[in-house]
Amino acid sequence: MNYSKEELLAAGNKIGKNTLIETLEIEFIDILEDGVVARMPVNAKVHQPDGVLHGGASVALAETVGSFAAICLFGPEVSIRGIEISANHVKAVREGYVYAKAKMIHKGRTIQLWQIRIENEQEELVSMVKLTTISLKK
Repeated sequence: MNYSKEELLAAGNKIGKNTLIETLEIEFIDILEDGVVARMPVNAKVHQPDGVLHGGASVALAETVGSFAAICLFGPEVSIRGIEISANHVKAVREGYVYAKAKMIHKGRTIQLWQIRIENEQEELVSMVKLTTISLKK
């Protein structure tokens, strides 16, 4: 069954209620031919003590957008789990939004590899993340 872009975005934003996704205010904003885009506000909720974006919040954003991209790929018939993630943080952000785009590197029936590029509002690289997901039958 095919879903429209609007239906997928609405479903993605709905499933985050009462989870870390809602706590971090992550919002799915676009589904592209080659990936999914989400954004997260940078504010005191996601700051380190010195007032910049916490790397752990960036990693949570990356795993969220990568996992949702896998859900869009496989549909509701499977459960998606992140099984490995690594991140390089290259630029500090104090305020505004960061945007994460998940792009598939490898599409296996069971294992998928994603590259997630996190950028600031000026489209400067903030973090580069690699995520491995596994699709499991429900």
